[in-house]
Parts: sequence; C-alpha cells; structure tokens
Amino acid sequence: MSKVDDIIDSIDHHEMVLRENFITKTLDKIVISISEIFNWIWVALLFVIIGNVILRYAFSQGMIELEELQWHLYAIGWLVGLSSTFILDGHVRVDVVHDKLKYKTKIILELLGLLFLLLPFVNFVLYNSLSFVELSWITNERSTSANGLPARWAVKGFLLFSFILLDIAACSRLIRIALSLKYGSPNQENNANEGEKK
Repeated sequence: MSKVDDIIDSIDHHEMVLRENFITKTLDKIVISISEIFNWIWVALLFVIIGNVILRYAFSQGMIELEELQWHLYAIGWLVGLSSTFILDGHVRVDVVHDKLKYKTKIILELLGLLFLLLPFVNFVLYNSLSFVELSWITNERSTSANGLPARWAVKGFLLFSFILLDIAACSRLIRIALSLKYGSPNQENNANEGEKK
C-alpha cells in the first residue's frame, strides 16, 4: 500500500465518515498525489529562508529575489495544500453545534455548504483568474522591483491550478455526500457486520 493510499484511508478515522466509490477514490488519490509532490515546496522554502537570513545577517547583503521567492513558494504551497486539506477534512469547522447533530443532518448541511458556498466560490475564482493569469502572461509581467523575479504569471497560474484541484476535491466530496444520503453511513454497515460476526 502506498503512502497516498495510507493518507486516503486515514479519512475514515473522522467522526462523519462518508461513503466512497471508485470515482471518489480516484479523484482523491489524484489530488493527494499532486499535493504530496508540492509538499517539497516547504523544504525549498526553508532553505530559501535560511539562505536569505545568512546573507542578510552574516554578510549584510539581502537579496530581493530571495525575499520574493519566499512569498512565491509560500503562496504555491498554501494554495495547492487547500485541496488535500479539504479531502482530509482538516479545514476549520465550528464543531460546537455540528457534533450534536444527527448524521443525516450533518450530511445535508455539508451538501448545502458545498452547493451554495464552496462550489460557487471556487468556480467564481476559476472564471475570474483566467483573465488575471492571461493578462500577466501576455504582458510578461515581472516584479516591480528592479532585481525582482521575472515571470509573475507563473505564480499567478498557481491560483488557477490550485482552484482546479479544489474543484476536483469538492466534486469528489459531493459524490460521497450523495452516496451517503442514498445509502446511509458506512459506519452503520460496519457495525451491522460486526454484530453478525458476534
């Protein structure tokens, strides 16, 4: 079993377990695999920060390029990490009320949140970021600083890329919610199977 499979299997350890099928497992695996690759950005960011600190305080020479690279790497890591965080259910929730609700009520709230909040927002950002990235590409936008980084369109392109991943993650979640509404919690099935074995 691969590391990605272990991560996806850890989803089932949450209280509100959702049903899944081949499509949702495949979509989740794609998003998690891409996120795992981009996790190396945090290591690169660490080295860039250390290098910048050494240059600034040991040699009294700061580099604007390294400062901008820090922000670019941070933005890319954070943006790409949104989708895997959503799949693993690691995003912030207000659980004071949520914990006391019945399973079906939780699922319906999740469905409403996806349909009326997350998906419209993600698709709004996707639609508007197309022209944002295109303009940056056409004008070959670069840093306003004289020694800044070129190709500003590359980091702006990650806005588009990351929201495509978030859209895929949301669609996977929507399918899982639909399956859970139709067939109920997989925990009920597991509990029933354990009861039969006893």
